[in-house]
Amino acid sequence: MCLILIGWQSHPDFPLVIAANRDEFYARRTRPAAWWGQSVSLLAGRDEEAGGTWLGINRRGRVALLTNVRAPQERNARAPSRGLLVLAALQTASPLGQWVKEGARAAQSFNGFNLLIGEPLPVPARGIDAQLLCTSNRGPGAPEEARALAPGIYGLSNALLDTPWPKVTRAVAAFACQVANRINTEALLGLMADRELARDAELPSTGVPLDWERALSAIQIRAKGYGTRSTTILTVRRDGTVNFLERAFAADDPQQYVDRRFEFVIDGTGYRTPILNSPPHGERG
Repeated sequence: MCLILIGWQSHPDFPLVIAANRDEFYARRTRPAAWWGQSVSLLAGRDEEAGGTWLGINRRGRVALLTNVRAPQERNARAPSRGLLVLAALQTASPLGQWVKEGARAAQSFNGFNLLIGEPLPVPARGIDAQLLCTSNRGPGAPEEARALAPGIYGLSNALLDTPWPKVTRAVAAFACQVANRINTEALLGLMADRELARDAELPSTGVPLDWERALSAIQIRAKGYGTRSTTILTVRRDGTVNFLERAFAADDPQQYVDRRFEFVIDGTGYRTPILNSPPHGERG
């Protein structure tokens, strides 16, 4: 992912609201969001080249998503795919804090990343408390010290959490207004489709050429060979209902997109409704 907006315990009906854009090269092979495996316990898109994912949620309600830290001068071409961290966080049975500590040494072998992992609802039957952690292998205390997020609105791009890049600041302000009112998926999609570029004087210096800094300053990116490949809106309601929408943009024509919608109830929350998958449909953006 390259831009994540999080509303954590900030809405009376939705303890977790996520709006996220995944930015990637159009040539990188990607499979759209779907349930993985015969047990349909994991919902995520799939990176076909490395086998991991960038954002997902499992039937137990655990959610994980990441962004890369933009530091081209530090990039190790032989490092493992960061998407494997999301997959591991969703598949482990370990408590989140324990999993972070146990994997701290291995995390240093990856290129720079920020990882958000959480469980938005308490499940007393499994001894789970609601929590949202942010960990990174860059910055102070990395990666042993995961930051437990207090209720609030957060923005994360390709630097540390809440680094005030122009698009993060602009997006967080608009997102906070939406979370303060009725959660509207179409309005969130509109927010994540903003292609306004930042002024040169506002641009960060991350080690890429100026023309790339400009292109990457938009909330939704459209650049030569690279751009926003998908937008995901994920909400968790207090009754355990999860709604997951992925808008996947066509690699050969990013003006075209397909929406995929999923609804299910987190195991152990006391509610029982079937998994609902609406059929994908194509639309012109």
